[in-house]
Amino acid sequence: MCRPAGNDLLHHRRNTQDISLGGMRVYSDEDYPVGSRLDLDVLIAEQEPVRCWATVVWRTELGAGAPAKFDVGLKFTDLAPSDLQRLAGVLVRVR
Repeated sequence: MCRPAGNDLLHHRRNTQDISLGGMRVYSDEDYPVGSRLDLDVLIAEQEPVRCWATVVWRTELGAGAPAKFDVGLKFTDLAPSDLQRLAGVLVRVR
């Protein structure tokens, strides 16, 4: 899961569909235009969130019955080295 950065528990959480060290794909009900810059927290079980900045590189409007209004591709643009290491530590390599 990820959410807009900050500690507010009322923020809308986005269901992360795919994540790598380069970026992630999320479902969102909010419409973010391509090129938008987002400040996000990636939520990791039993750890502090990983703070990252990402740019929307693609977005697809989903139809009725979909889990959200949009499927969004994000590219990480800034990630602290320590956060990058923590993220790498929980990602599983898929071949």
